[in-house]
Amino acid sequence: MSNILKNQQNILNKLNIETLNPMQEEALKVIPTHSDIVLLSPTGTGKTLAFLLPILIELKVDCAEVQILIIAPSRELAIQIEQVIREMGTGFKANAVYGGRSGSKDKIEMKHRPAILIGTPGRIADHLRRERFSTEHIQTLVLDEFDKSLEIGFEVEMSEIIKALPNIQKKILTSATNKVHIPEFVALENPTFINYLDEGVPQLKIKTILSPTKDKLETLVDTLHRLKNKHGIIFCNFKDSIQEVSNYLQDKNINHGCFYGGMEQKDRERALIKFRNGTYQLLIATDLAARGIDVPEIKFIIHYQLPQKDHEFIHRNGRTARMHNKGTAYILQWEKDYLPDYIQDKRSYCANEIQEKPSLSASKWETIFVSGGRKDKISKGDISGLFIKQGKLKHNQIGIIELKQDCAFVAIQASQVNNLIAMINNTRLKKKKIRLTVI
Repeated sequence: MSNILKNQQNILNKLNIETLNPMQEEALKVIPTHSDIVLLSPTGTGKTLAFLLPILIELKVDCAEVQILIIAPSRELAIQIEQVIREMGTGFKANAVYGGRSGSKDKIEMKHRPAILIGTPGRIADHLRRERFSTEHIQTLVLDEFDKSLEIGFEVEMSEIIKALPNIQKKILTSATNKVHIPEFVALENPTFINYLDEGVPQLKIKTILSPTKDKLETLVDTLHRLKNKHGIIFCNFKDSIQEVSNYLQDKNINHGCFYGGMEQKDRERALIKFRNGTYQLLIATDLAARGIDVPEIKFIIHYQLPQKDHEFIHRNGRTARMHNKGTAYILQWEKDYLPDYIQDKRSYCANEIQEKPSLSASKWETIFVSGGRKDKISKGDISGLFIKQGKLKHNQIGIIELKQDCAFVAIQASQVNNLIAMINNTRLKKKKIRLTVI
């Protein structure tokens, strides 16, 4: 028991987490002793760590096959879970597989079987049909954000996957809502519920801002200026709306990224990377960004358009005021708009009631692509060391470094980018000739 506790504390230290919250503490006690668990907790409360901690401790070191299968509804969530597992530093291999990524790349990575396989339902089902991995040793199945998978039509694939797992001993379902019926094919037997939905998001404020015009674009820009340079997401319902808002912000020289389902996977990933490292401080997104993505602390979200369903409103709001931090959700309302019943506070505010002096400056960061990654034995320390020694950068001129399998993305102080590329481009790092480009 002491070794288990020591391992858990080591993991928390690596993640810079001092203590678990009550939901995570309960999950740590309940999951090891129950076979079917439904974990319900608001977005941003740490559900990923809550289910990972108790199940990773049970992995067998001497097993060379997949032992844990985690199903996620989106590529971004699958990637996020994989990243969390890597940061936990358990020594067990984890791989994420998802649509939009080369199947041959999956095949190469899975030659050496991961202990934990994370993936979207369609891609996991495809690998099962091709018999790319054995299901014999998979004893734990996690359906993360399972309601979203059902909502976007993965029932057939999820049913196929569950039927292909003969030795499952533990099922864990997670969600930020309890309004979705759990299908019979999941085969839960007397599940134990860990329900923290009633805890709500006590630090969240919701404000409605009136717009004199139907398109609300001028009011949006005024609101953004008054919020200054805080991290935030602007939610729209459709790709066309995102494009309209993006074009308007571009005309006003307001730097931002876009994130929606119709984008190429590479562009979506890069938009999130630049949002995480501060190159973008604003993200215009559909409900795809309402959950299951790894983003920094967000001070506000803006509903440029309200969602049709109340639970999506909850998920959007859950991107701010996370883990006991404060945050505000702003609703932009044309004066003739009807507010749906799920908006309880119908009071309206003017944008000038946001008590900030109008000011919006450009980001001080740019993002550089580095053509080398883990497979080249390159670490974050190697990259920062090269940039400091040969690139003549100071420590505070290097921001967040995101290391991938075959590349890296580095936030660099914008004023230093051109000099750095001139000095470092096409030099060698760990026997790898690297290219640097601004993305």
